[in-house]
Amino acid sequence: LAAYVRDRRVPLEMCPSSNIQTGVADSFAHHPLAKLSKLRFRVTINTDNRLMSATSMTREMTEMVNQCDWTFQDLQRVTINALKSSFIPFEERLAIIEGVVKPAYLKISGE
Repeated sequence: LAAYVRDRRVPLEMCPSSNIQTGVADSFAHHPLAKLSKLRFRVTINTDNRLMSATSMTREMTEMVNQCDWTFQDLQRVTINALKSSFIPFEERLAIIEGVVKPAYLKISGE
């Protein structure tokens, strides 16, 4: 099943803070998100319910950097994964990835 999900690029929407809050994971460091990303599954970072989990996309990403040693490249990959899996027309997805996401990550990474 895992090979099917990975090979067919099925998006896995991960909500680490929510999963920690509900006891599914002990911490960001022990959440399967980082491992699945390294195995090249199409994972995305999400907040689930921002108010109930007292989180934001900024916090979710910051915790992945702090607890899992993620880089801008890791964050860019999951951001692009989210756009590739979004429910907007294909050409619009490409335009956002190429015209907004990649230039923004390039700018903030200082490269």
